[in-house]
Amino acid sequence: MTFQQELSSWLWPKYVEPSLVPTAGNPAPSTDQLTFPRPDNLPTVVTFLRHCGCPFAERTFRSLTRLASSNPHVHFVAVSHSSQAATEAWLSALDYRPIAIPNVQVVVDNARTLYARWGLGASSTWHVMSPISMWSVYRLGKDEGIWNRPTESGSRWQTAGSFAIDGSGIVRWIQVAGRADDMGELDKGLKTLQDQKQEEDVKRRSDSKL
Repeated sequence: MTFQQELSSWLWPKYVEPSLVPTAGNPAPSTDQLTFPRPDNLPTVVTFLRHCGCPFAERTFRSLTRLASSNPHVHFVAVSHSSQAATEAWLSALDYRPIAIPNVQVVVDNARTLYARWGLGASSTWHVMSPISMWSVYRLGKDEGIWNRPTESGSRWQTAGSFAIDGSGIVRWIQVAGRADDMGELDKGLKTLQDQKQEEDVKRRSDSKL
Protein backbone atom coordinates (compact mmCIF):
# COMPACT_ATOMS: atom_id res chain seq x y z
CA MET A 1 0.00 0.00 0.00
CA THR A 2 1.33 3.42 -0.98
CA PHE A 3 0.46 6.90 0.23
CA GLN A 4 -1.03 7.58 -3.22
CA GLN A 5 -3.35 4.58 -2.92
CA GLU A 6 -4.52 5.69 0.50
CA LEU A 7 -5.06 9.24 -0.76
CA SER A 8 -6.97 8.01 -3.80
CA SER A 9 -9.56 6.36 -1.57
CA TRP A 10 -10.54 9.85 -0.38
CA LEU A 11 -11.06 11.23 -3.89
CA TRP A 12 -14.63 11.54 -5.16
CA PRO A 13 -15.32 8.45 -7.30
CA LYS A 14 -16.31 8.47 -10.94
CA TYR A 15 -20.06 9.05 -11.19
CA VAL A 16 -22.13 5.97 -11.95
CA GLU A 17 -25.83 6.74 -12.04
CA PRO A 18 -27.64 4.55 -9.51
CA SER A 19 -30.97 2.88 -10.17
CA LEU A 20 -33.70 2.99 -7.56
CA VAL A 21 -33.07 0.77 -4.55
CA PRO A 22 -34.98 -2.51 -5.00
CA THR A 23 -38.15 -2.75 -2.94
CA ALA A 24 -39.38 -5.69 -0.88
CA GLY A 25 -41.81 -7.91 -2.74
CA ASN A 26 -40.34 -7.17 -6.17
CA PRO A 27 -37.83 -9.14 -8.28
CA ALA A 28 -34.16 -8.60 -7.46
CA PRO A 29 -31.95 -7.03 -10.13
CA SER A 30 -30.32 -9.79 -12.15
CA THR A 31 -27.01 -9.57 -14.02
CA ASP A 32 -24.33 -11.94 -15.25
CA GLN A 33 -22.35 -11.25 -12.09
CA LEU A 34 -25.28 -11.78 -9.75
CA THR A 35 -28.17 -13.77 -11.18
CA PHE A 36 -31.63 -14.13 -9.63
CA PRO A 37 -33.35 -16.42 -9.18
CA ARG A 38 -30.39 -18.71 -8.67
CA PRO A 39 -30.26 -21.93 -10.70
CA ASP A 40 -30.31 -23.91 -7.44
CA ASN A 41 -33.21 -21.80 -6.09
CA LEU A 42 -31.39 -21.16 -2.84
CA PRO A 43 -32.33 -18.05 -0.85
CA THR A 44 -29.53 -15.50 -0.77
CA VAL A 45 -28.19 -12.81 1.54
CA VAL A 46 -26.18 -10.18 -0.35
CA THR A 47 -24.05 -7.47 1.21
CA PHE A 48 -22.37 -4.68 -0.73
CA LEU A 49 -19.28 -3.74 1.25
CA ARG A 50 -17.47 -0.49 1.88
CA HIS A 51 -13.86 -0.41 0.63
CA CYS A 52 -11.48 -3.20 1.58
CA GLY A 53 -9.54 -1.99 4.61
CA CYS A 54 -12.58 -0.37 6.23
CA PRO A 55 -13.24 -1.84 9.70
CA PHE A 56 -17.00 -1.71 9.08
CA ALA A 57 -16.56 -3.77 5.92
CA GLU A 58 -14.48 -6.26 7.87
CA ARG A 59 -17.07 -6.53 10.63
CA THR A 60 -19.82 -7.07 8.06
CA PHE A 61 -17.85 -9.73 6.19
CA ARG A 62 -17.02 -11.58 9.39
CA SER A 63 -20.72 -11.57 10.31
CA LEU A 64 -21.57 -12.92 6.85
CA THR A 65 -19.11 -15.82 7.06
CA ARG A 66 -20.25 -16.65 10.59
CA LEU A 67 -23.88 -16.88 9.47
CA ALA A 68 -22.91 -18.85 6.37
CA SER A 69 -21.07 -21.44 8.44
CA SER A 70 -24.21 -22.28 10.39
CA ASN A 71 -26.69 -21.96 7.48
CA PRO A 72 -25.42 -24.18 4.64
CA HIS A 73 -28.76 -24.08 2.78
CA VAL A 74 -28.57 -20.31 2.28
CA HIS A 75 -26.23 -18.67 -0.22
CA PHE A 76 -24.25 -15.62 0.94
CA VAL A 77 -22.66 -13.03 -1.34
CA ALA A 78 -20.22 -10.25 -0.47
CA VAL A 79 -19.68 -7.64 -3.18
CA SER A 80 -16.45 -5.62 -3.15
CA HIS A 81 -15.74 -2.51 -5.20
CA SER A 82 -12.01 -2.66 -4.53
CA SER A 83 -9.85 -4.22 -7.24
CA GLN A 84 -9.48 -7.98 -7.58
CA ALA A 85 -5.93 -7.86 -6.23
CA ALA A 86 -6.83 -5.60 -3.30
CA THR A 87 -9.87 -7.73 -2.47
CA GLU A 88 -7.84 -10.92 -2.48
CA ALA A 89 -5.12 -9.35 -0.31
CA TRP A 90 -7.75 -8.13 2.16
CA LEU A 91 -9.45 -11.52 2.34
CA SER A 92 -6.09 -13.15 2.94
CA ALA A 93 -5.40 -10.71 5.79
CA LEU A 94 -8.76 -11.76 7.28
CA ASP A 95 -7.64 -15.41 7.04
CA TYR A 96 -10.65 -16.20 4.85
CA ARG A 97 -10.58 -19.70 3.33
CA PRO A 98 -13.25 -20.16 0.64
CA ILE A 99 -13.04 -23.94 0.72
CA ALA A 100 -14.13 -23.92 4.37
CA ILE A 101 -17.37 -22.04 3.62
CA PRO A 102 -18.56 -23.13 0.16
CA ASN A 103 -21.85 -21.20 0.38
CA VAL A 104 -20.03 -17.85 0.42
CA GLN A 105 -19.35 -16.05 -2.86
CA VAL A 106 -17.20 -12.94 -3.22
CA VAL A 107 -17.96 -10.78 -6.26
CA VAL A 108 -15.60 -7.99 -7.35
CA ASP A 109 -17.32 -4.97 -8.90
CA ASN A 110 -14.46 -2.54 -9.33
CA ALA A 111 -16.49 -0.39 -11.78
CA ARG A 112 -19.31 -0.14 -9.19
CA THR A 113 -21.95 -0.88 -11.85
CA LEU A 114 -23.44 -3.65 -9.75
CA TYR A 115 -23.65 -1.30 -6.77
CA ALA A 116 -25.45 1.21 -8.96
CA ARG A 117 -27.84 -1.45 -10.27
CA TRP A 118 -28.91 -2.06 -6.68
CA GLY A 119 -29.35 1.65 -5.99
CA LEU A 120 -26.11 2.20 -4.08
CA GLY A 121 -24.26 5.35 -5.14
CA ALA A 122 -21.75 7.69 -3.56
CA SER A 123 -22.53 9.02 -0.09
CA SER A 124 -21.97 12.37 1.60
CA THR A 125 -19.37 13.95 3.86
CA TRP A 126 -21.71 13.54 6.86
CA HIS A 127 -22.26 9.88 5.98
CA VAL A 128 -18.53 9.18 6.17
CA MET A 129 -17.26 11.71 8.70
CA SER A 130 -20.09 12.10 11.22
CA PRO A 131 -18.98 12.10 14.87
CA ILE A 132 -21.00 8.92 15.45
CA SER A 133 -19.15 7.13 12.64
CA MET A 134 -15.78 8.28 13.96
CA TRP A 135 -16.66 7.13 17.49
CA SER A 136 -17.84 3.78 16.11
CA VAL A 137 -14.46 3.24 14.43
CA TYR A 138 -12.79 3.58 17.82
CA ARG A 139 -15.33 1.40 19.63
CA LEU A 140 -15.09 -1.36 17.02
CA GLY A 141 -11.33 -1.45 17.42
CA LYS A 142 -11.45 -1.26 21.20
CA ASP A 143 -14.27 -3.79 21.68
CA GLU A 144 -13.60 -6.28 18.88
CA GLY A 145 -10.04 -5.62 17.78
CA ILE A 146 -11.12 -4.60 14.28
CA TRP A 147 -9.14 -1.55 13.18
CA ASN A 148 -8.49 0.18 9.88
CA ARG A 149 -6.33 -1.81 7.48
CA PRO A 150 -4.39 -0.39 4.51
CA THR A 151 -6.67 0.74 1.68
CA GLU A 152 -5.13 -0.33 -1.62
CA SER A 153 -8.22 0.26 -3.76
CA GLY A 154 -11.81 1.45 -3.47
CA SER A 155 -13.65 4.58 -2.40
CA ARG A 156 -14.53 5.69 1.11
CA TRP A 157 -17.56 7.46 -0.37
CA GLN A 158 -19.28 4.33 -1.69
CA THR A 159 -22.53 3.52 0.12
CA ALA A 160 -22.93 0.00 1.51
CA GLY A 161 -26.13 -2.02 1.70
CA SER A 162 -27.52 -5.50 2.31
CA PHE A 163 -30.43 -7.48 0.89
CA ALA A 164 -32.17 -10.82 1.38
CA ILE A 165 -33.63 -12.54 -1.70
CA ASP A 166 -35.80 -15.66 -1.60
CA GLY A 167 -35.38 -18.73 -3.78
CA SER A 168 -37.69 -17.37 -6.47
CA GLY A 169 -35.62 -14.18 -6.81
CA ILE A 170 -37.88 -11.84 -4.85
CA VAL A 171 -36.37 -9.22 -2.53
CA ARG A 172 -37.59 -9.78 1.03
CA TRP A 173 -35.37 -7.54 3.17
CA ILE A 174 -33.38 -4.36 2.56
CA GLN A 175 -30.91 -2.33 4.60
CA VAL A 176 -29.10 0.57 2.96
CA ALA A 177 -26.42 2.16 5.15
CA GLY A 178 -27.42 5.54 6.54
CA ARG A 179 -23.89 6.18 7.83
CA ALA A 180 -20.47 4.62 7.29
CA ASP A 181 -20.83 2.67 10.54
CA ASP A 182 -24.29 1.38 9.64
CA MET A 183 -23.28 -2.26 9.21
CA GLY A 184 -25.85 -4.57 7.70
CA GLU A 185 -27.76 -6.56 10.32
CA LEU A 186 -27.48 -9.70 8.23
CA ASP A 187 -29.08 -11.87 10.90
CA LYS A 188 -32.32 -9.93 10.38
CA GLY A 189 -32.19 -10.58 6.66
CA LEU A 190 -31.58 -14.27 7.32
CA LYS A 191 -34.46 -14.45 9.78
CA THR A 192 -36.77 -12.84 7.23
CA LEU A 193 -35.93 -15.62 4.77
CA GLN A 194 -36.36 -18.31 7.42
CA ASP A 195 -39.72 -16.93 8.54
CA GLN A 196 -40.94 -16.79 4.97
CA LYS A 197 -39.90 -20.38 4.29
CA GLN A 198 -41.69 -21.50 7.43
CA GLU A 199 -44.87 -19.76 6.30
CA GLU A 200 -44.60 -21.35 2.86
CA ASP A 201 -44.11 -24.81 4.40
CA VAL A 202 -47.18 -24.36 6.59
CA LYS A 203 -49.25 -23.23 3.61
CA ARG A 204 -47.99 -26.13 1.51
CA ARG A 205 -48.96 -28.66 4.18
CA SER A 206 -52.34 -27.00 4.58
CA ASP A 207 -53.01 -27.04 0.84
CA SER A 208 -52.05 -30.71 0.61
CA LYS A 209 -54.80 -31.60 3.08
CA LEU A 210 -57.52 -29.97 0.97
